[in-house]
Amino acid sequence: MEFVLVSACLLGETVRYNGGDMRCDDVILQRWLHEGRVVSVCPEVAGGLPVPRPRAEIAHGAGGMRVLAGTARIFDSNGRDVSAYLVRGAEQALERARAQQIRIAVLKEGSPSCGTGFTFDGSFTDTRVPNRGVTATLLQQAGIHVFSEAQLAEADVLLKLIEAGIQPERERPC
Repeated sequence: MEFVLVSACLLGETVRYNGGDMRCDDVILQRWLHEGRVVSVCPEVAGGLPVPRPRAEIAHGAGGMRVLAGTARIFDSNGRDVSAYLVRGAEQALERARAQQIRIAVLKEGSPSCGTGFTFDGSFTDTRVPNRGVTATLLQQAGIHVFSEAQLAEADVLLKLIEAGIQPERERPC
């Protein structure tokens, strides 16, 4: 059975910066949970950040790739550099995925860690930029197919193809 890495907040775990969750009750995710294929991860908590914690954003909308390259930083709303925590959490998420041979991840959109299609620009004004978060980028660079919670149907199709023995093309780094 193929396992799927899923953001803990989507599973109802209270790990978000504000102490809440973003529980997703989509029937596909509920089926995966019932099947026992979901592996929960919160990279920010895994990296050492507490709950609750100040909100964090990638400065200047740079995106996870530049954070991983060391050319961009992540700051919380108090101005504290939390880059090392998010990088460490991303590395732990990747280790977990590799340990279970995970090829699909469903991550929380918009997060500086998990954002798959967008993150926020670092101004704390809810301005979106089309960049992936740190964890989403690292997983994708490792060949894991990364989806947001809005793409569960696409992730499920890919999961079925993989389980049928059809090897999908690897995603290209963004």
